[in-house]
Amino acid sequence: MPSVETRRSALIQSSAARTFDLIEAAEDYPAFLPWCANAVIITRDENVVVAKLTVDYHGLRFDLTTRNPKKRPHWMAIHLDRGPFRRFEGEWRLAELAAGACKIEFLLRYEFDSAFVGRLAGGVFDGIANTLVDAFARRAEIMPSPAEPHHADQTGPLPGKTS
Repeated sequence: MPSVETRRSALIQSSAARTFDLIEAAEDYPAFLPWCANAVIITRDENVVVAKLTVDYHGLRFDLTTRNPKKRPHWMAIHLDRGPFRRFEGEWRLAELAAGACKIEFLLRYEFDSAFVGRLAGGVFDGIANTLVDAFARRAEIMPSPAEPHHADQTGPLPGKTS
């Protein structure tokens, strides 16, 4: 399987700092990402987060460990430490647009470590990669902001544009 590149972006009603914190909090992924069966933070400080994720989706199951340098609230890189990939790298970029609004940009490049695994798992993993930005945009919409309580009627479509 050749290398795959996914690029997505969205304009959302959430600050860059709040959105960054949602993306960085891998331990919460099983609560809202249907493909994530488990997530454990191995280490976290102001410069890097290392996390082990268990992907379990449509018959595809594997562990993936990433080491992600970061500069809160605007940037986080994604680097593979361990997993079934020959190549796995990417980044999140967040730009504050106004108080309570930001632009998310996501880039991921990956290639499975064997052509056989790529043929079996490629389509499923493509679907995961292509829906990440939307998943975080929805999460930002439904999670209460630290400054204001969450209201049950705030679960409609997210104003903004995804591409």
